[in-house]
Amino acid sequence: MRYVAPARDAVDPAVFGRPPLAAWDEYADLLRGPDWPSLDVLNAHWPAGSRERFVGQTPALLADGRHYEQRIAETGAIATRERNWHDLFNALAWLRHAPLKRALNAQQVAEIARAGAKSRSRPQCALTHFDEGGVILALRDPTLLALWDAHDWHGLFWRRRDAWLDGSLELMVFGHALLEHALTPDRLLVGKAIAVIGQEAVRETVVQAIAQGRLLRDPQELRPLPLSGIPGWCAGSASEAFHRQAACYQPLRVGRVYPEPLRA
Repeated sequence: MRYVAPARDAVDPAVFGRPPLAAWDEYADLLRGPDWPSLDVLNAHWPAGSRERFVGQTPALLADGRHYEQRIAETGAIATRERNWHDLFNALAWLRHAPLKRALNAQQVAEIARAGAKSRSRPQCALTHFDEGGVILALRDPTLLALWDAHDWHGLFWRRRDAWLDGSLELMVFGHALLEHALTPDRLLVGKAIAVIGQEAVRETVVQAIAQGRLLRDPQELRPLPLSGIPGWCAGSASEAFHRQAACYQPLRVGRVYPEPLRA
């Protein structure tokens, strides 16, 4: 079922103080309060020298005939619906993670040139899945990867819950649809994750792998990561019972094998 975000005045303000939205508090002026930010306000947050700009998704804009991704690559114009949570979070992802968004855009445009604007290749699906629901999980302790790859959620989130608190794991939430879903407090969130061994230059490692066409060539590369199991993300996760029966915990499908993680 398609997710419908709550109206701005219906959002519980408490969600902005909890993960994952608490990590975006630098943009509190854009997220909180009754008034939607204008495109001019959003564009004022770009660093000096940025070529991209948020522009209204109007019939006049769409009349240029360009694909959404092609328009960004060719003109820097990011078509943006105003008064829309999904597009607002997309804008925030651009503002915080422009190198990553540019790498995704470049690969999308390359796939459009190869396969055509009206078809969707496996790489395009992988790129879109990560853009919408992506997270990056850096592991300082590689032994945790075995629990994750086996979908041993009880082990990853309960027996080793210390790893989420002591720096053994470092999470970056990127996907703008995932952030939008977090507006509804009782949703159990699951990210589409890229695993990285190491904790130095993690984002740069992912950007480079995408830009070089070594990553996100197929949706099956992405590991599911039930974010609601992380300590502090969901009230129920403080109980061991949650980690034995939570609806967001799916068993490993027979034959499912994940690729080797990136190494930073």
